[in-house]
Amino acid sequence: MANPPTKEQERLAALLQEGRTFSQPDEFRRQANVRDPKIYDEAERDFEAFWAAEAEHLDWFKRWDKTLEWNVPWAQWFVGGKLNATYNCVDRHAHSARRNKAALIWEGEPGDSLVLTFGMLEKEVNRFANALKSLGVKKGDRVAIYLGMVPELAIALLACAKLGAPHSVVFGGFSAESLRERINDAKAKVLITGDGAWRRGHVVPLKHHADEALRDTPSIERVVVVQRVGAAAPTSLEPGRDFWWHELVAQASDQCEPEAMDAEDILYVLYTSGTTGKPKGVVHTTAGYLVGVATTHRMIFDIKENDIYWCTADIGWVTGHSYIVYGPLANGCTTLMYEGSPDYPDRGRFWSIVAKYGVNVLYTAPTAIRTFMRWGTEWPARHDLSSLRLLGTVGEPINPEAWVWYHQHIGRERCPIVDTWWQTETGMIMISPLPGLIATKPGSATKPFPGVRAEVLDANGQKVGPGAGGYLVLTRPWPAMFRTIYGDPDRYVAQYWSRYPGKYFTGDGAKVDEDGYFWLLGRVDDVMNVAGHRISTYEVESALVDHSAVAEAAVIAKAHELKGQAIAAFVTLKDGIPPSEELKAALRQHVANKIGAIARPEEIFFTPELPKTRSAKIMRRLLRDIAEGRLLGDTTTLADPAVISKLKQQYEEEGKGE
Repeated sequence: MANPPTKEQERLAALLQEGRTFSQPDEFRRQANVRDPKIYDEAERDFEAFWAAEAEHLDWFKRWDKTLEWNVPWAQWFVGGKLNATYNCVDRHAHSARRNKAALIWEGEPGDSLVLTFGMLEKEVNRFANALKSLGVKKGDRVAIYLGMVPELAIALLACAKLGAPHSVVFGGFSAESLRERINDAKAKVLITGDGAWRRGHVVPLKHHADEALRDTPSIERVVVVQRVGAAAPTSLEPGRDFWWHELVAQASDQCEPEAMDAEDILYVLYTSGTTGKPKGVVHTTAGYLVGVATTHRMIFDIKENDIYWCTADIGWVTGHSYIVYGPLANGCTTLMYEGSPDYPDRGRFWSIVAKYGVNVLYTAPTAIRTFMRWGTEWPARHDLSSLRLLGTVGEPINPEAWVWYHQHIGRERCPIVDTWWQTETGMIMISPLPGLIATKPGSATKPFPGVRAEVLDANGQKVGPGAGGYLVLTRPWPAMFRTIYGDPDRYVAQYWSRYPGKYFTGDGAKVDEDGYFWLLGRVDDVMNVAGHRISTYEVESALVDHSAVAEAAVIAKAHELKGQAIAAFVTLKDGIPPSEELKAALRQHVANKIGAIARPEEIFFTPELPKTRSAKIMRRLLRDIAEGRLLGDTTTLADPAVISKLKQQYEEEGKGE
């Protein structure tokens, strides 16, 4: 690894000493969708044939001519094929025996609920697709979506895909400035938002934020507003620009022909944090993405025809795209959406939902599991969780303590756990056990999915031995891989394909044990992973420096018991401005306003100077050493080594080093 390991990485590295192995119950293995271990050898022998066979599960308007065209780093999958994502996720099921099967179950925070069958969902999607047409949306137009977790969010994605209009979802917790930046980068033509969203009994004023963002978004021509909170957030519409969703769909036909999309046509653009600060527009295309998410969803979650499947993520992130909407619906699976938080109206909300709907498969984040642990076992113990058959985790490495707690108190020691590693860029799960085949170890994502090839390399590009740490890379193309960064192909090549030519650099550290199991060690760049959300240090630093009191700022990720990582900021104030607790609170709020509440620093430390190299580069590595309570690493490159010694002493004296 380039830098000395953080305390969190040291702790995770110790997982390799984890001796516990969990085999799946015999009954589960006998009924698993994938029971033959030959799948790994066959996929390794001819990975193109493996993916071509999986593509046959979809309905094609025109079959592909060639499975893969690979000119490093540019991939085309299912070349020449024609299909439509929404046709595969909705229409074909609506015109089959699944017509009256629940497609989408929605639970609202205040307790309201809705069930849409595939037949009902088809009509809703068609009406909104026609509404978008009436606003001038056509194939290729980008549509920005800024909503809470309401059914209209999933419907909007599917309506866009039906028309061939790439959608760009912006997480509803992001600020107006973040929304504006993403709209302008994608040059979106239409924005879909809501009057507000519910969060812990309070209203998130989405339309207010949207209006603020739209002050400088020249590409936006029309805005569609979902009425969710009503009188709780009075909303005004700008005549000629803004339209109520319910009024548009009331006038629209429920019949709409799907657009025949080329396999490589863009399905969506989703923005993710980058080390340079400017968010990256990750481009996913139609066929390969759909094949990848449908295959992994069916195999990894062992999906059965009558399963009730719940991924607790927000559709504003890639997990929601892939494993709430596209993967489950492509498989004709009943997928559950929940609007609110896990602790409202009480800390048993997740478990009451599992019991209410008889959830069979639950996919959630280690951050949530650690929080549940803190709340105590009495909350899940109050509810009937006997319907659960399989558990999953996503978003960051999971520590063994949380894994075992999840196994004991949620799975009641009978449910296999699939710990999954993947990224916004990969589109689909890349490393995970197949639950009918692979014994699991607490804290390990186990092995690459069939057809996926991963390695751990040192700084020189050489494979490391068992137990040695290094950089995780992917060494062959996969169908759901992103194709480029929107509008910036040079950045795509430089960031992902240049460190190890011909290999995809993930930006994550990893180790492989003697059994070939992968243990993920977290990010090795300057992107922080806070409760499963990727946030750039540069973005937070820029927001801090934007405040009138701040001269300079350096931001790092610090190990956090619940979130995995928390944001710690070292701030230098302008001359004449005294430090205070009130200013810390103001700076935290300023960051939340600029980026969103998820980027709010947990800790702010005022310092007269920051440690810098002679070339004026801030030494964040040394700041991490201080925050993690470690011995300082190499300080020989510092312009003034005394700065870091004073800073360390000051930090410890203020009691922040524990």
